[in-house]
Amino acid sequence: RYIALTEFARIKYIEAGWPAEKVVVKPNFIADPFNGDLSVSKRGGYCLFVGRLSEEKGVDLLFTARCESVGRLKIIGDGPLKSYVEEHSTGNIQFLGRKEKDDVLELVKNADFIIMPSTWYEGFPMVLVEAFACGTPALVSRLGSMEEIVEDGVTGLHFEAGNAQDLAEKAQWLIDNPERTREMGQNARNEYLAKYTPEKNYEMLMDIYQQAIEEAKKR
Repeated sequence: RYIALTEFARIKYIEAGWPAEKVVVKPNFIADPFNGDLSVSKRGGYCLFVGRLSEEKGVDLLFTARCESVGRLKIIGDGPLKSYVEEHSTGNIQFLGRKEKDDVLELVKNADFIIMPSTWYEGFPMVLVEAFACGTPALVSRLGSMEEIVEDGVTGLHFEAGNAQDLAEKAQWLIDNPERTREMGQNARNEYLAKYTPEKNYEMLMDIYQQAIEEAKKR
């Protein structure tokens, strides 16, 4: 068996000529930071970007969209566009630089929503799993694995990839509708518990091994 992280990736492998019956999907996972508690308290008051500060991550869109509105935004990360981010982080945009994992999770947990404006497909972004685990919805590019992982209107919102105005409008909607945004966050938390815990991942992996074993027995 070959393991793909998303159905989107699985289809790409099959299109490239890999045998469809051998390519299966098993996502990434993280340990539950809240030990199974279904509800997560949230202070809120800001949205958050976490990731590599590079062109393909859509970092420039954050600042273009700011001309419309992205509310109060915190940025965590490092990379080739660090100087650009430092220079343009004024007003409602705060650049926090690199952070330790525990600090990142605390900031994700208390964010109203995270923003992932990537302009490439992505593999399986761990920040999305972390956001879901923390009960935080995601505003993502309608592209590749992000479109698949985040259900539009349920665990977050999609915007047209590369479209700063659409990003700004969707961010403003999340800011203007806090009850719906919090509901999406709870849906995201439930999605994490259903799909992305270590226990669920172990079950998936053992099932994949069993499939390979059963197939081998038939030879």
